[in-house]
Amino acid sequence: MQRFLARRAVSSGVSLALLVVAVFFLSRLTGDPTDLYLPIDASAEAREAFRQLHGLDRPLILQFLDYVGDLLRLDFGDSIRRARPALEVVIGAFGWTLQLALITMAIVSGAAITLGSLAAFHVGGVFDRIATFFSLIGASAPDFWVAIVAITVFSVGLGWLPTSGTGTLWHWVLPVAVLFIRPFGLILQVVRGSMITALGSAYVKTARAKGVGARAMIFVHALRNAMLPVLTVIGDQAAALLNGAVVVETIFGFPGVGKLMIDSILQRDFPVVLAAIMVTAFAIFLMNILIDLAYAALDPRIRY
Repeated sequence: MQRFLARRAVSSGVSLALLVVAVFFLSRLTGDPTDLYLPIDASAEAREAFRQLHGLDRPLILQFLDYVGDLLRLDFGDSIRRARPALEVVIGAFGWTLQLALITMAIVSGAAITLGSLAAFHVGGVFDRIATFFSLIGASAPDFWVAIVAITVFSVGLGWLPTSGTGTLWHWVLPVAVLFIRPFGLILQVVRGSMITALGSAYVKTARAKGVGARAMIFVHALRNAMLPVLTVIGDQAAALLNGAVVVETIFGFPGVGKLMIDSILQRDFPVVLAAIMVTAFAIFLMNILIDLAYAALDPRIRY
């Protein structure tokens, strides 16, 4: 186990290092922040003072080496726009994204596992066909289109739900509902396929011959052995929510790390962009390790 964790830590560290290099230099292609934060008629002295204040006056390679040195001390620098530590800004926004992802994945996982298992038990029946139809539609629907349609119908047309913000429980309904659709369709299909295989196995047939009830047969005997591929796709979709809720957060004005990242790119707030990507990447790597560890809990035959 320790060797496995050490290997994963090393591979994750290499990936994070490559990510730092790529994001640092690519973010500089967006332009000089001086042109954005100072007036057009600002003097050359004011521009030079601004660059010195934010460490932008040095050659790019020296800026990168300084940043790496600060990063090793967990110093992500200060936000250019907010004049606050970049890590503090990102952690505040990441908390909102984490809440959104956890709530969505809890609902998605419960619904997809339950309905996918029932669809597999009634394979070929009416319930199976309806569940498969809607899951395929959900897996194919683009988030941005669903979000726009949801706002048009439920906010603008019917006036039932707010279009943006986080002030009340109703503000969360549309973001969670939109983010729910795609992972629900994907996970349900994986659950259905895996459960069909598990329900056709010899040990389930033996349990059925002994008179085990349908509920126990599905959710006790078959589901545990069908969960490994399901756990994999749940982890992938959870990572996608942490990393890919940018569009939905932007459309709904949700103050998560995805919206913060887009705003910071447009504002050329380089320290916040780098901090947001690093925190998100670290969270995804940590979640993948936890999923790998959960494999052994589900199947004792797995060894690292």
